[in-house]
Amino acid sequence: MTTETYEKSKTALLFVDPYNDFLSEGGKIWPLVKDVAEEVGLLDNLRSIDKAVRAAGLQVFIVPHRRWEPGDYECWCHPNPTQRRVMERHTFARGEWGGEWHPDFAPKKGDIVVKEHWAQSGFANTDLDQQLRQHGITHVIAVGLLANTCIESTARYAMELGYHVTLVRDATAAFSREMMHAAHVLNGPTYAHAILTTKELIGALSQAA
Repeated sequence: MTTETYEKSKTALLFVDPYNDFLSEGGKIWPLVKDVAEEVGLLDNLRSIDKAVRAAGLQVFIVPHRRWEPGDYECWCHPNPTQRRVMERHTFARGEWGGEWHPDFAPKKGDIVVKEHWAQSGFANTDLDQQLRQHGITHVIAVGLLANTCIESTARYAMELGYHVTLVRDATAAFSREMMHAAHVLNGPTYAHAILTTKELIGALSQAA
């Protein structure tokens, strides 16, 4: 049983990269995460969390990756390996189906869509920190994709900035079980204040509602 408590006026959900390319059949990245995603029940867990967060009255922040456009990264001095793959497969292409929101997780009225991040951290070169502080947020719950890249980088950055950080081990996925293990067993405990299951999180949120 978790002992975490979440005050609704100070807690926000960070939903990272809810794109079709990640979460929908036919998405460019879905085949790479499908096995792990189905094993942990990712989509159903994200739906349950989305419902619980809204019932509890928490603020939702959508934290989107840069949608690829022609010319992105091509003249950069130091594109990282992921950015090179984005150049090759045009991941999350702007104006295309893969770069649209998964229909179950599209922003709803009152949600805040943060400026797109170019690499892995939802904070770097975006307005996420400013938006959180202007809304009085002290606690963040990170869900979405990928566990060992954008979730870890965003959540770790949040800790560095002084936020209380919660990871949800079955509301994310990665390319392999080994990557999930690294994210939640090896790396997560070095920066996260809580690492919960979806069931544990919903139980805690019911106290905030």
